[in-house]
Amino acid sequence: MKVMYIAPRFHTNQRTVVKGWIEQGDDVVFISYYTAIIEDYTYVKPIVLGFSRWYYPIDWLYVNVLKRNDPGNTAFKINHGFPPVQQIRKIMKEEKPDLVIVRDRTLYTIVANHFCRRYGYNIILYNQSPLWDRLPKQDLLHKMIRKLTPEIRMTPVMGNYEPGKQVDKKAYFVPFAVEPQLSPDMKQYFQNGKIEVLTIGKFEPRKNHIMLIEVMKDLAKELQNIHLTIIGEATGRLQKEHLEEVWKYINKNQLQELVEIRTNIPRKETDEYFKKADIFVIPSTNEMASVSQLEAMSFSVPVIISNKNGAACYVEDEKNGYYFLDNDEESLKQKLRNVLSDQKLLKKMGEESYRRVCEKYTFTNYYHAVMKIMQDNKMKR
Repeated sequence: MKVMYIAPRFHTNQRTVVKGWIEQGDDVVFISYYTAIIEDYTYVKPIVLGFSRWYYPIDWLYVNVLKRNDPGNTAFKINHGFPPVQQIRKIMKEEKPDLVIVRDRTLYTIVANHFCRRYGYNIILYNQSPLWDRLPKQDLLHKMIRKLTPEIRMTPVMGNYEPGKQVDKKAYFVPFAVEPQLSPDMKQYFQNGKIEVLTIGKFEPRKNHIMLIEVMKDLAKELQNIHLTIIGEATGRLQKEHLEEVWKYINKNQLQELVEIRTNIPRKETDEYFKKADIFVIPSTNEMASVSQLEAMSFSVPVIISNKNGAACYVEDEKNGYYFLDNDEESLKQKLRNVLSDQKLLKKMGEESYRRVCEKYTFTNYYHAVMKIMQDNKMKR
């Protein structure tokens, strides 16, 4: 097949999926709105189309004036940036994809969906709203948006059953995919006599870096030879300002030996940190989904994750890690203490992480889930 992805950017965590398609003989075309600093183009180089010329002054005004101090201001263009319609039409008409997968309900998606209908291409909406989701809003605007975007939806977030939630008949769970990297029998735990805690996340307040450092500071009074490494992106002004706050906290509390910070490092280098890690923590709040927990699991590393993280479905509490109460420092401390103080438990959880990746979260699992969507909806290949 020829598979076309249309998304705001090529995220490095899509590398496994693209590699999987190519290795089995399929073609991949990736259209993105923009690029980021840390991206891996080993398997595909995206076609970066940007936005219509008249939109850029609007974006500049929003980011630099109206929402200057909002850490999420750069995301405005994802939903509101008007795409270059004729360029999209030209590429889609020339490529003739068998399947188009579009990210979120954006103006880009509306345009792509229009051309898929015109040319008879199969299209699936990808977003990170849970499979178990609340009933859709019925106001006129939301009805119009649903009418203009693909009916069939796939998501890597399972969610939980609660009163008022349901699974739409056109919604499917398609897992994130990673490649198994380091089996438990090959992994060296507790290198140099230390228990290495790792976290990865952009330097934004909601990532809760300082909360995690505070937890590690307290645990270091009880437990010897623990160490924290923080890897994160700090490219924009607000990210750099938050990074400075993190450094101030570390220096004020003289935690330079306990905490190491690395910024803006390439994806290949992060693999070396996963190899050394004994436990992986995602302390952030308001996290729709994350894939870094799976990357850690592929290196036989247990995971501690918020119970509100959309990707919590990849971790089974007390099996290959722990859930902590979202945004709760004491809960995070207790879960970390449980695993840091029991090395046998830590190794057992690491083994379970690797097993789950091999059985549930490879490209093969992703591929079969996508094929089921196509079969269920009688999409021709």
